Amino acid sequence: MTKNSQKNENPANASKDAAVEDFVSRLADEHKMLVVLKAQLYGGSWEAMLDDLNNRLAGKPYIFKLVNRINEDIERIEQLRGFESQYGVDLADHVELT
Repeated sequence: MTKNSQKNENPANASKDAAVEDFVSRLADEHKMLVVLKAQLYGGSWEAMLDDLNNRLAGKPYIFKLVNRINEDIERIEQLRGFESQYGVDLADHVELT
């Protein structure tokens, strides 16, 4: 069960909740891990995480060493960040890494 599994009375909120629940249920473990890392290591900021990954690619100092899928992770982050922006949610409130 997720942190935000309460039902809302407002039809717009119910639609948003359904969209978030559907999106989260289809996330691969790699996506879920990025959401968790964003929350735990980067203070909830996609920007800080992307800066870190891009710095690593550029050979600059970086904070956290992910595996060698940096470009794939950057694409995943863009997708996740876009969804959060579109629905005004923080996926960390909805994702549990299994």
